[in-house]
Amino acid sequence: MDDATDPRPTSSSMRRALRRARDGVALDVTEAAVLLQARGEDLRDLCASAARVRDQGLLAAGRPGVITYSKKVFIPLTRLCRDRCHYCTFVTVPGKLRKDGHGLYLSPDEVLEIARQGAALGCKEALFTLGDRPEDRWPEAREWLDAHGYDDTLAYVRAMAVRVLEETGLLPHLNPGVLSWTDFQRLKPVAPSMGMMLETTATRLWSEPGGPHHGSPDKEPAVRLRVLEDAGRSAVPFTTGVLIGIGETYEERADALFAIRRTARRYQGVQEVIVQNFRAKPDTAMRAMPDAELEELAACIAVARLVLGPGARIQAPPNLVDQEYPLIIGAGIDDWGGVSPLTPDHVNPERPWPHIKELAARTGAEGFALRERLTVYPEYLLRGEPWIDPRVLPHVRALADPETGLAREDALPVGLPWQEPDEPLTARGRTELHREIDGEGRTGDRRGDFEEVYGDWAELREQAAGLAAPERLPGDLRAALAQAADDPEKLTDAQALALFQADGAALDALCSIADAVRRDAVGDTVTYCVTRNINFTNVCYTGCRFCAFAQRRTDADAYTLSLEQVADRAQQAWEVGATEVCMQGGIHPDLPGTAYFDIARAVKARVPGIHVHAFSPMEVVNGATRTGLSIREWLAAAKEAGLDSIPGTAAEILDDEVRWVLTKGKLPAATWVEVVSTAHELGIPSSSTMMYGHVDNPAHWLAHLRLLAEIQQRTGGFTEFVTLPFVHTNAPVYLAGIARPGPTARDNRAVMAMARLLLHPHIRNVQTSWVKLGAEGAAEMLRSGANDLGGTLMEETISRMAGSSYGSYKSVRDLQAIAEAAGRPHRQRTTTYGEVPAERRAAALASDGHLPELLPVLD
Repeated sequence: MDDATDPRPTSSSMRRALRRARDGVALDVTEAAVLLQARGEDLRDLCASAARVRDQGLLAAGRPGVITYSKKVFIPLTRLCRDRCHYCTFVTVPGKLRKDGHGLYLSPDEVLEIARQGAALGCKEALFTLGDRPEDRWPEAREWLDAHGYDDTLAYVRAMAVRVLEETGLLPHLNPGVLSWTDFQRLKPVAPSMGMMLETTATRLWSEPGGPHHGSPDKEPAVRLRVLEDAGRSAVPFTTGVLIGIGETYEERADALFAIRRTARRYQGVQEVIVQNFRAKPDTAMRAMPDAELEELAACIAVARLVLGPGARIQAPPNLVDQEYPLIIGAGIDDWGGVSPLTPDHVNPERPWPHIKELAARTGAEGFALRERLTVYPEYLLRGEPWIDPRVLPHVRALADPETGLAREDALPVGLPWQEPDEPLTARGRTELHREIDGEGRTGDRRGDFEEVYGDWAELREQAAGLAAPERLPGDLRAALAQAADDPEKLTDAQALALFQADGAALDALCSIADAVRRDAVGDTVTYCVTRNINFTNVCYTGCRFCAFAQRRTDADAYTLSLEQVADRAQQAWEVGATEVCMQGGIHPDLPGTAYFDIARAVKARVPGIHVHAFSPMEVVNGATRTGLSIREWLAAAKEAGLDSIPGTAAEILDDEVRWVLTKGKLPAATWVEVVSTAHELGIPSSSTMMYGHVDNPAHWLAHLRLLAEIQQRTGGFTEFVTLPFVHTNAPVYLAGIARPGPTARDNRAVMAMARLLLHPHIRNVQTSWVKLGAEGAAEMLRSGANDLGGTLMEETISRMAGSSYGSYKSVRDLQAIAEAAGRPHRQRTTTYGEVPAERRAAALASDGHLPELLPVLD
């Protein structure tokens, strides 16, 4: 503790903070920092308040008077690491491992031997402990992975987790260090829970020479906080915590607890918080640092309990408390963490685990029963989807008490198969929703789990408040308009922002300029595509807060189509002149990663000549992570199966600050860019999109369009850009009072005109959405820079579920009428804007491009 910057609190400030704690008043960071310094009688007062909060939480959880633990084995998969923490004895170097006769990584046989011995002793958790990405620092680690056929350390973690599940039945808890959003998608199918200690939010301990984390790229607090958020977005039950006594101030210690609270509230994914006291170890740079005292540990536990609340699960490792069980239990813990009857604590090897019987006796002496839990806490098991992946759910259920969610203490783990669901797509639910949405409508305006699935709405409102549109910028509109007319490629950001906010005569002039640029780029002809949308499932737990399409599998409007039904719909579309099917679906938890290939093959087998435009970047990542393939490998396999192009949806706004308000669990902007760029490199073109008019502002629009133009200059793979005005009516983020009610008519004109100007000359085709704007609105966009009307769709469910009132299909004649209303000629096009064969044109005109009213869909 840095006493020079952390003076002792005054008696009055301590009394006030203690009183507020007794009264149950929310603490701020300053008050928490004061209470962290409570000692003696003040500490007893503080602990009494914390214990009351703990007891309320246990009562609410249905297990009053119970403290839990997990019976586990440690699997130190590798002791190599790219970081250099100054207090760590776990990490070593290749030469020392070789000298001591150890491999750089545990072999599969060594991993399984530990797991089997643990299973025989009744352990249920396999804690995978390892250093962060050692291959980035140690060439020997890279060579080992290459020699054994693994792309990286995480691939080996995934493989060993599968083998432990299959051959022993132990439940993996993964601690591989810093993970990205994509890493979580890779690992979630093989582990019910994961973890990483936040440790501290004190950036100076990482950035300043001599600090305990200096030289450790993975210990930057901002990086570790992002991991906590990505875990929550991915619905991974996650363990984190603080390490006290490494040089942080009390204020910094309090700040770390509040940072954990923010993430826990926002995503509800923090399953437990460990409060761990620093213990100096010989042969480390911090060997002379004094240990964190146990009263200091107790104060931190108590403050953590008050800050995090009764619903938090708070843990202290029992091998680090020096027999002071009454003090630590009295401070407010409700969990002892993992205790192993087999393996040592590899992070603190000098501190042996207490025997479980002794731990039970010590806990019982304080009036609590000790109960075994699983690596995933009961709350997450009982909540079900999306917290536990279907591929590990059988393994968890085999060891869990179905009533309490705790461990069945008499259960011995037995290996169970781990595999992708091999059941093909099976028709379920309201499969005629695409027909019924225009007549009967949706069953309700929101999902039954509205208050839980999207995260904490109050926390989200605070997050969204920082995205408010700036005041109208002063700018020389005349000069900006002149530059747009002369050479839109040279528009500065300031000029572009001024034009985004144009109104009245200036807006008319802007749209006229954009229309002239459109005419020079692609001519006057308005294009359209005869296509059918096929949304093969709407079951999804991603938690997109703008989406009213996604349903739980038990919701009245939920459905999934069979492969035969998908192929039937493609064939029906072909018979009425379609050249394309556009296929997207929810991220169904039971959907195998290979199901997308099956869908493409089924359509191509039935209708070889139709263009398969399918699978958003989110679906691509879902397929890749579920199959264990890279994004490039998955896309190549999809192309071989019949995929011709991908929709550039799931983009929303390519700014993570906005994305994390709009969605809980969708892919980050950088991953979207990676997917579309990789697709383009493989010869798979895509569209590009922007959904606007929710919590965004013109600066976000500008950055989004600039990014798309940069990608296009690099890859040339975008066929068009599509403006997608936010449909607010049934969108959860609007119903919660966070988003505005969609863009204004002025916004729509300005965004369309600026899209044409900012993407010129790189993306030639700019499309308007009749689904979201209607015929009159689409015609207006054709006068503001657009040259394309999109498709007939034949069935459109996503926007209609959101509340769009413009129907679910347009006939060929309807689309031609929109073009004529704008005073423009028209022609049918292919997906890639080519000429349509005469036979297809004739079929489309004969049917007017839509399905017969009574054409059957089901057998």
